[in-house]
Amino acid sequence: MADAASRRTGRGDLTQGHIGKTLLSFALPTLASSIIQSLNGTINAIWVGRFLGEHALAATSNANMVMFLLNAFVFGFGMASTILIGQYWGRKDVDGARRIFGTAAGAFGLATIIMAVAGWFLSPAILALLGTPADAAPLALAYLRVIFIAMPTMILMALLMMALRGAGDSITPLWFMIVSVLLDSGLNPVFILGLGPAPKMGIAGSATATAIANYVALIGLLIFIYARDLPLRLRGRELSYLLPNWSILRTLVAKGLPMGIQMIVISMSALTLIGIVNREGVDTAAAFGVAMQLWTYVQMPAMALGAAVSAMTAQNIGAGRWDRVNAITRSGVIYTFAITGVLIILMTLSDRAVLSLFMGPASPALPIARHIHVLATWNFLLFGVTMVLFGTVRANGSVWGPLIILCIGLVPVRFGFIAASYPSLNADAIWLSFPVSSSVNLALAMAFYFQGGWRKARFTIEEQPGDDECVEEAQATREPGGALSPAA
Repeated sequence: MADAASRRTGRGDLTQGHIGKTLLSFALPTLASSIIQSLNGTINAIWVGRFLGEHALAATSNANMVMFLLNAFVFGFGMASTILIGQYWGRKDVDGARRIFGTAAGAFGLATIIMAVAGWFLSPAILALLGTPADAAPLALAYLRVIFIAMPTMILMALLMMALRGAGDSITPLWFMIVSVLLDSGLNPVFILGLGPAPKMGIAGSATATAIANYVALIGLLIFIYARDLPLRLRGRELSYLLPNWSILRTLVAKGLPMGIQMIVISMSALTLIGIVNREGVDTAAAFGVAMQLWTYVQMPAMALGAAVSAMTAQNIGAGRWDRVNAITRSGVIYTFAITGVLIILMTLSDRAVLSLFMGPASPALPIARHIHVLATWNFLLFGVTMVLFGTVRANGSVWGPLIILCIGLVPVRFGFIAASYPSLNADAIWLSFPVSSSVNLALAMAFYFQGGWRKARFTIEEQPGDDECVEEAQATREPGGALSPAA
């Protein structure tokens, strides 16, 4: 059945063929999706900043922080469903993969609707808790409330795309990511300015464009899935899979929570670091902001390949092809190191021209940004290898180890190094903390991978035993002669 579905879609089975070519062809559409999504955020920020000014830009930043924190947890559950779907797809259990997808879509679809309604009413309190500046608060409120309306489709769209990747399809998510981005970026100025028949909505227009883009893309993706009869579609009695199966849901929560917490740790570490950088003055803060813009793109190959390695490994583990797991990891490491390395070299050779896109060539922040780039950007080579190793071990259900390792590198190591070396290195202590923390994370990740205990983990659904199983268990786990025979 899985083979038939794969033939219809022309993709899906990641357990056959040349490992390197299969991994790269699967990862590239995911990388393209990430780049397009980031460009969408950049373009929308330009629209808001140019048409509505700095206060509106600050308002969207505050609102987007709320959405990032909510999406972080959904990311964890989405990754858990991706891996679990991949394992079932690898063992050719299409019905099992549909059950997992149905539970994930049904449970988190309902949860996002509840969060959207609650978010609409709680938006003022949320923004007050964030300390949103008073002059930006009304704009942030108008933007955030519309974004909450869009949230169910945004999260379901992300969940559906991740599930498709778990089933080995990274092409379909790319096409509908393009649809969403084109609509979002194109409709932003229309609703902000009220062009043509559209109402002039200001900052709420930017959020409205995002909502429309995601609703259209989600509906289009669902139509495409059913029109092409893609593997994860639910028909007839399968629609009952949308009612959450508690055994599956417990597994998704147990495995997804650590991956969601990981995103929170990364964001909290970044926010704390920005606070430290701000003390160095406006020019340094601006230079660091530009560097982070570039790092968004530098780290994308590592993130895409890490996700691809995880999905591919999950399918091969499900198929019992453990002989391919080390080779998948090795290919992921080589591709990540090569692609990221080329990006860093090209960026270093043209750093003045690239950085000048964000600031004038005479800006006092430009030499600071170039200095930050030289000291810190190469750490993404180490970061990339770590992400690939994490992708492999997570595919077998080992999720707490990567979280603990990441926390060690991003909190005590990073900030401990800054505190210890700042008196002698000054601001360079901040930039060098990136390769220092990445080195520690990589060393711990390699030790965890080669130690091999993660291979004994199992990413399985804990089914409730039936009556017969309970009887067999009771009879099997007793002392000899100790069983009772009740009269009833």
